[in-house]
Amino acid sequence: MTPNKEDYLKMIFELNGTYKKVSNKEIVSGLKVSAASVSEMMTKLVKGGYITYTPYQGVQLTETGIAEASILIRKHRLWEVFLVEKLGYSWSEVHEEAELLEHVTSSTLSERLDAFLGFPEKCPHGDMIPKGTVVVDETVTYPLSALEVGQKACLYKVMDEKELLDYLIELDMHIGESFTLLSIGSYEGPIKIQKENCEIVHISQKAAQHLFVERLA
Repeated sequence: MTPNKEDYLKMIFELNGTYKKVSNKEIVSGLKVSAASVSEMMTKLVKGGYITYTPYQGVQLTETGIAEASILIRKHRLWEVFLVEKLGYSWSEVHEEAELLEHVTSSTLSERLDAFLGFPEKCPHGDMIPKGTVVVDETVTYPLSALEVGQKACLYKVMDEKELLDYLIELDMHIGESFTLLSIGSYEGPIKIQKENCEIVHISQKAAQHLFVERLA
C-alpha cells in the first residue's frame, strides 16, 4: 500500500470512520486536498476493499480497512508519545516526525516502544492508541461546532494539525479541560466558551470543527 493511501485510511479512522459515515468534505478539510483527489482515492479504496461508500452519506472503513489503519495509527501515536514525553517536543511538532517513523517501524519495534513508554492509552492529542489490530472503544465525540449554547463539554481530542495545535497553545486550551458554551457568533463569528476557572475563550468556527468534545450535560 502506498503512503498516500495510508494517509487517507488514517484520516478516515481519525474522523471516526470506524463506526460512522465520513463525508468527502470532512476528508478534504482534514487532508487539505482537492475534492477531485478525494473522489479518485475513495474509488480506489472501495475497489481495494478498505472502505464502503453510501451515496449522499459518505464512506466507512471495512474490517480490512480498520485493521490496516489501526496498525499505522498505533505506530504513529506511539512515536508521538515518545517524542513529547522523552524528547521534549511540543504536541504541534510531532506529526511530521511520526509520519516518517511509522513507515519504517516493524511490529516488534512498536511492541517494544509500547512497553518502554508504559503502555500509554492516548497520544498527546487525546486519541486512543489501538492495541495491535484491535480498535479500542472510544467515547463518542462531537465537533465543538455541533454543541448548542448552554451545553457543558470536555475537550476530548483534537485534529493533529500544526496550525490548529499552535492556535490552541495560544488559547491555552488542553485535552481534558471542561467548559460551557456561552454563545455562537453570527455569520461564522467566534464561539465563546467559559472554562471551569471562569476564563472566557473565543474560538474560531474553523477551529471548532476540528476540536472533538465529550458532552457532559
